[in-house]
Amino acid sequence: MKLPDERLWPLFARRWRPTVTYWSAFFSFGLCIAFLGPTILDLRCQTQSTLQQITWVFFSQQFFLLLGSSAGGLFKRTLLSSLSALLSCTLIISLVFAVIPLCHHVVLLSVAMAFAGQAMGVIDTIANLQLVRLYQKDSAVFLQALHFFIGLGALVSPLVADPFLADGSCVLSANWTANSSSSPDLQHLRSSLSGHATALHNTSQYPLYTEGVVITKVSYAFWIMALINLPVPAAVLTLMYHERFLPCFDNSPRLLDKDSQCSTSAVRDGSQGHLSGCCCCNPAKLRDRPATFFILHALGGAILFLTDGIIGSYAGFVYTYAVSPPLLMGHKTAGCLDSIFWASITAGRLAFIYLSYRYTAPRLLTISLVGVILVQCLLLIFYTSSVLLFIGTCVLGLCISSVFPSMLAFTEDILEYKGCATTVLVTSASAGEMMLQLLVGSVIHSQGSYAFMLCGTIASFIGLCLFLLLIYVQRVHRSRYADPPENMDMKEQTPGGS
Repeated sequence: MKLPDERLWPLFARRWRPTVTYWSAFFSFGLCIAFLGPTILDLRCQTQSTLQQITWVFFSQQFFLLLGSSAGGLFKRTLLSSLSALLSCTLIISLVFAVIPLCHHVVLLSVAMAFAGQAMGVIDTIANLQLVRLYQKDSAVFLQALHFFIGLGALVSPLVADPFLADGSCVLSANWTANSSSSPDLQHLRSSLSGHATALHNTSQYPLYTEGVVITKVSYAFWIMALINLPVPAAVLTLMYHERFLPCFDNSPRLLDKDSQCSTSAVRDGSQGHLSGCCCCNPAKLRDRPATFFILHALGGAILFLTDGIIGSYAGFVYTYAVSPPLLMGHKTAGCLDSIFWASITAGRLAFIYLSYRYTAPRLLTISLVGVILVQCLLLIFYTSSVLLFIGTCVLGLCISSVFPSMLAFTEDILEYKGCATTVLVTSASAGEMMLQLLVGSVIHSQGSYAFMLCGTIASFIGLCLFLLLIYVQRVHRSRYADPPENMDMKEQTPGGS
């Protein structure tokens, strides 16, 4: 038997073009998801809006990201439709970066971010789905690398934006004084607004001007990010050219589409298109599915709903938790926690690229989920320790970083790579990231900052219980249901091989 690395390198060598393309698309995803937090005050100045108005931009992006994740499953039938959607979405992200400096009203900015969110959601679903189809049982390693590129993009965009952020008030009114909006207050406010849901709480205490002379250079940051992102749609276009999906190659054999699962199934069924017998969500096929098929989808989605919700709420509220009693950290010190958390997630995904082909996905998931619980329990018990909060933030990021890609690979493996699981799981994760932030924000607002860590600990325990139930249902499913022999042959296909 070949060692994992001896098997994976030849696979990657044959399929490096589509793989690198999907990785680059996720860099674009990360670039777009992380810029709002640090730039939101300058965008408030640009649109001359109040804090309450500008924070709805967060909601616009998150809500349409959720819709885009659901819509991404519509493009999975053929590789041509997937790559066409990926090309459009990566171009939209560059276009949004370019037009944001021209949005001088908060409604226009919200519309631009809605387009960006929709594009991000489609990218999220398509890239995950296509990598699963490319590598199937070996997809865990490549999914870990895929999600590493989100973190890489999320680290780049704040670094690009930072030199262009205003140090003081960027809207100067006629009665402005030097002490009216000091840098420490702005730093505190900028850190408070780094999360999507936190922005709606306790912002009225900052009397920032909406009328006056706007002085901000943040436009240059967005134009730079638009240029940084342009190689991504170029990479997608290059892949389409190589695989002869462009109009000038209409009469040439298509290298990837002929191997897609739906095409193969359609040929076997003697059908003329991709709609007959190839989609796992085909109503005729769904009637034949056992109950465990649907339960596995629901459990996998619920686990990612909770774990991605923990990521979103922790990133959004750890600053608020740190500057509140009993910790009462300084604003500058507390502001580092969010960066440490995302950096540890990125480092964890890089480490799990190696671990994923040394250990099975269930083992990695068990270790990760238990680690998340232990860390949050320690943070809950020693809630007065600032040092432990920094250490716990780092370890929590490392533990939770691999849950999404490992769960996706594991669930698709259980369900024999039908493809529907990816759409369900990605959509559930996006919903969890948005909904749990709103829920935790409401609880903190009514019960105090200690409820923040308690909510995360409860969600972690529920996630582990659901995972144990998933393992049990998986065994029942495997013992009672197996694909017909012709579908087993289909798994030997290599969609996307080049």
